[in-house]
Amino acid sequence: MMDRPLLLKRLLWRAENVFGDKEIITRLPGGYHSYTYADYGRRTRQLAKALEGLGVRPGDRVGTLAWNHHRHFEAYFGVPCMGGVLHTINLRLFPEQIAFIVNHAGDRVLLVDPDQLPLVEELADRLETVEAFVVLGETVPPGTSLRPVYAYEELLADRPSDWEFPEFGEDAASGMCYTSGTTGDPKGVLYTHRSTVLHTLGLSLQDSFGVGEAMRLFLITPMFHANAWGLPFAAAMQGSTLILPGVHPEPRTYLEVIEDQRATHAVGAVTVGVLMRDAVEGAERAYDLSSLDVLWLGGQAPPRGLMEWWKTYSDTVIPQGWGMTEASPLLTYTALRSKYAGASEEERYRVRVKQGIPLPLAEIRLVGERGEDLPWDGKSVGEYAVRAPWTARAYYNDPRTAKSFVDGWFRTGDVGVIDPDGYVHLVDRVKDLVKSGGEWISSVELENSLMAHPKVAEAAVIGIPDETWMERPLACITPRGDVDRAELMEYLSARFAKWWVPTEYVFLHEVPKTGTGKFDKKALRARYADPAARREERR
Repeated sequence: MMDRPLLLKRLLWRAENVFGDKEIITRLPGGYHSYTYADYGRRTRQLAKALEGLGVRPGDRVGTLAWNHHRHFEAYFGVPCMGGVLHTINLRLFPEQIAFIVNHAGDRVLLVDPDQLPLVEELADRLETVEAFVVLGETVPPGTSLRPVYAYEELLADRPSDWEFPEFGEDAASGMCYTSGTTGDPKGVLYTHRSTVLHTLGLSLQDSFGVGEAMRLFLITPMFHANAWGLPFAAAMQGSTLILPGVHPEPRTYLEVIEDQRATHAVGAVTVGVLMRDAVEGAERAYDLSSLDVLWLGGQAPPRGLMEWWKTYSDTVIPQGWGMTEASPLLTYTALRSKYAGASEEERYRVRVKQGIPLPLAEIRLVGERGEDLPWDGKSVGEYAVRAPWTARAYYNDPRTAKSFVDGWFRTGDVGVIDPDGYVHLVDRVKDLVKSGGEWISSVELENSLMAHPKVAEAAVIGIPDETWMERPLACITPRGDVDRAELMEYLSARFAKWWVPTEYVFLHEVPKTGTGKFDKKALRARYADPAARREERR
């Protein structure tokens, strides 16, 4: 057998040589930028030579603070194919967290969108390893205090576009992401060329997302969030038309891009699906979203009510998957097994609200409180432990590794069941379960039910101290209409045991989110531990 290491440049070769005529499209102010994968390949080589000229060597980290656009995408192959490590930084984190992860990663160069310059200027004196800044634009905006600073297009000009990327071992690091850090400092995760190539293949399989050449794939998921779920790599390998929303997109922007570019598939957080629905319902004109066959929503479980709305409005199917930064991120996907081909709509929805079956090469255990393996009976509740060729072995330079990576398995902190067909059904995060009177209550199940209510836009459930029961659930609601505590209690009482139903509700303009778009339950717990704070926002 030929000994050919699994390197990202093999995926780029396919994009250039097999799909060189396919397009990459970015929304810009006033129009769209479009070029081909052949153009893209030439520019990735120019970027690699430009970074080499700035002193970047194999193993060096190159950080990005950028939105979803073609220049950011060029770094996805330009940096790792030269032997560097692409570190996509979540620009929605707090400035202190951004400074921490840049220093912890040891980034030597930062690629920065122009609108992020004020943030980077504020942090510049605290960035211990950064030696150069590159503004992702035509020129350097006047007045910036960063030094040395270069304009992206000026750096790429006149660089060779036919440079042959080097060969090296497939276990070399290719990328780096950090967890959102809802507890403690963010944790770094390194990806290798091998792990990224195998994850890319997993995304392209039939019973996974099935990335393919015919897709017009609209990438709403931020490119700084777990490498946009790995989809930029899969789109290139498979020659999908890749559509990027550009800088500072809004819900109305997403609708316009789907309509303009006839997107067939889109991916984003559950919040994005909610906001697009609300934008449609509040719009003065109808949007033609008939091209959109699949809207993959992740980050948390999409509520059934949202799935049904999209199916009714544009005949769009909402699947989901389950994973995490430590797993590149995808581990499961909600493919419907053939036994459900003739099932009723109700039965099919009962499957779709689960997190799906493991991807090929991904393995999952259900672990009990004493470390024992629990049966896949759809009833036994335990913590998921996982391993796959694209799952990390450790956190980067972090002592918390020992707690999470045990005997070759990653302990996810997610709790749930697995049914006899292999479908994972997440109940909650360990830290988010509510223990009331010695019994567990799933915040996720309450949230999904509340968000199926027609007058509820968002719902987050947390545990709050209680003198009698030690802890009780509090429902934090963003309403879509005139709704009160009594109506929601009656609604939940028809679906859950009485002791599960929250008796306290607060009503918010918006549920706070983490940097990755998930409900920030840490912030909610801190805010509402005091009964006085809850009284102010009751209804």
